[in-house]
Amino acid sequence: MKKILLALLFATCGICSEVAAQKAPAPLFRDPITDGAADPVLIWNRQEKSWWMLYTQRRANCESENVAFCYGNAIGIASSHDNGRTWAYRGTLDLKIDEGHNTFWAPDIVYHNGKYHLFVAYIQGVYTNWNGAAHIVHFTSKDMWKWKYEGVPALSSDRVIDATLFKVSDKEWRMWYKDEPRGSVTMMARSKNLKKWTYDEDPAVGGGAHEGAKVFRYGDYYWMLTDEWQGMRVYRSTDLDNWEKQGLILDKPGKRRDDKPQGAHGDVVVLGDKAYVFYFTHPDRPQHAQHPFDHERNMMEYKYRRSSIQVAPLYIKDGTLVAPRDENFDFHMPNLD
Repeated sequence: MKKILLALLFATCGICSEVAAQKAPAPLFRDPITDGAADPVLIWNRQEKSWWMLYTQRRANCESENVAFCYGNAIGIASSHDNGRTWAYRGTLDLKIDEGHNTFWAPDIVYHNGKYHLFVAYIQGVYTNWNGAAHIVHFTSKDMWKWKYEGVPALSSDRVIDATLFKVSDKEWRMWYKDEPRGSVTMMARSKNLKKWTYDEDPAVGGGAHEGAKVFRYGDYYWMLTDEWQGMRVYRSTDLDNWEKQGLILDKPGKRRDDKPQGAHGDVVVLGDKAYVFYFTHPDRPQHAQHPFDHERNMMEYKYRRSSIQVAPLYIKDGTLVAPRDENFDFHMPNLD
């Protein structure tokens, strides 16, 4: 009898241990309105005491010509009150610039001096092909619901998107972004107050075309991830000026639901000694950049348009970053205040 009780006790302890670890949902989030969540960025909402995910709300369930589903987008909101275990769709950001139906892409957000600062790509109107002047625009808010338009930072061209911000010191912020006319490379600008920006003439990261840069500090280095449409390229730096090109992460298909083929344009959240990479996938495409059209070659099928948000652990191994997306990992986003 004692042996049976001990066996039950050990089994129960094992179950408790498994319950204590929080497993990441896969997918982490799908937009229930348009099914086109992409380009996620995460931030702790100080007012609601919850994690918020902002993302490009592509109109994946809209039957329209060519890439029109990637235009006319709002910035979607999902929130989690249970440390990332579940996410609820909350609507979209109320961002006002021009009248009419316009386009917002790829948000980044920071909290500074009592305000949230949103930098997001903006295109006036809706196009059916990759067209239109694109600017990174600036909004501020005290609660992330009511937004004030602060203007357009003066950057290196009139087709810039995909901002990522990093606070270097109390006197300097930096912004990296994609400049399409320069070959879709990463440029960099500096600011003392998040309002007036001065950009460098030379690319911060040149070479082949890429987008969606994300800069962060983890361990002993600064890191940058860029989206090469075949996974994310890793760069390492000790000074935020000189970037050492390394390998790819999320370039091989995952085994979890909706976690294939490659991971694209995302965010990194560093929480103490842990880090997580958030990204989106086109799970029904054979490759991320492959999107077959219908028989008239003017519209993708819905299954190729839809996208999902995923999360994976991020580690430093042998001096570089790895993101083992199929590994069992404890996913827990603690309350920050």
